[in-house]
Amino acid sequence: MFELIQKSGAIIYPIILCSIIAFGIILERLYYLRKIKIDTVVFMNNIEAALKRNKIAEAVKICEDTPGPVARIIKAGLLKHDRPRQEMREAIEDAGHQEVPRLEKYIKILATIAHISPLLGLLGTVTGMAKAFQVIQMKVVALNPVNTADLAGGVWQALLTTAAGLIVAIPAIVAYHYLVSKVQDFVLEMERSATELINMMSQRIEGY
Repeated sequence: MFELIQKSGAIIYPIILCSIIAFGIILERLYYLRKIKIDTVVFMNNIEAALKRNKIAEAVKICEDTPGPVARIIKAGLLKHDRPRQEMREAIEDAGHQEVPRLEKYIKILATIAHISPLLGLLGTVTGMAKAFQVIQMKVVALNPVNTADLAGGVWQALLTTAAGLIVAIPAIVAYHYLVSKVQDFVLEMERSATELINMMSQRIEGY
């Protein structure tokens, strides 16, 4: 492996760096999204049960004991339980605006890596081929015959950096789209839960 890296030229090092960063981001995001995943149906049922008993503090405590963005936006709404419906909705929206960047953290970096890795590979290809033609030029000027071994270094660099760039980019693209889909799922859960809470609070007020 070390020999292949040496043959790949200097371009291989930023590609390796990109692979390390991408791998770290993927692991961190998968762990984070799994940690904040909850059963939203059960959570909202518990909130509804507390509200039916007029236990606002209990509902807030349920939110505090539950991880994730859904619980935090519901808590923001519950804290405005004595305010008009529009004010409660605005509080939930403000909390949601704070949660989305947390969900999307580092994902743009992963997208950048997915885009630049093939370009770095292409740059390595260009520099490798330039190196091969430089050898040909030197041989021709010196009136020496050109053989395959003279060109091997440049061709190796061209092929290895192209392959390395694609090896990094393909899983990064797949992971990026997967993470984006998971973020969208969380956003939809947040929206559904917010709407459900507002309906619960409206029914509670009407019941008085």
